[in-house]
Amino acid sequence: MRELIALACDSCKRRNYTTTKNKKRQQDKLVLRKFCPSCRAHTAHRESKV
Repeated sequence: MRELIALACDSCKRRNYTTTKNKKRQQDKLVLRKFCPSCRAHTAHRESKV
C-alpha cells in the first residue's frame, strides 16, 4: 500500500531524503520544508521518484 519516495530540493535538485507515502489516500505530490545540506538552508523539498 505504501510506496517509497524521495524528496528532492527545489533549488539544487538533489535528493536528500527518502520516505513512504500512501498513494491511495494522497494522490498529489508531497512538498515539505526540510534542511538541505548542500544549500545549507531550509528549502522546499518535492516528491520525486526513487
